[in-house]
Amino acid sequence: ADCDPNMADPREEKPRESGELREGSGQSHSNSRQMLESLLNRSMRIHMTDGRTLIGLFLCTDRDCNVILGSAQEYLKPTDSLAQGEPRVLGLAMIPGHHVVSIEVEMDSASSPQYM
Repeated sequence: ADCDPNMADPREEKPRESGELREGSGQSHSNSRQMLESLLNRSMRIHMTDGRTLIGLFLCTDRDCNVILGSAQEYLKPTDSLAQGEPRVLGLAMIPGHHVVSIEVEMDSASSPQYM
């Protein structure tokens, strides 16, 4: 059978790297970036796999979903014998992405903090 000389040989195509953006995903990438930028310096509550909760200002994240909080405070997991006590002041804290269970962002409110 004759081969079309204009047709590309599929064996010559380079495989895509995992971080490479596909065509048409530029808009999605831009929207995601805008959403993250809108969260900068907002108060966040991060629940971790070991039961601790950190509350602080969202400063940055990376492709591994690590999060850096400023002015962070740590709340220990409440137990039956010990009520949740005073927070421990951490200051600048880095939370590894694989330890993040959930993230709540404080709503803009002049009253008491509300998280969404």
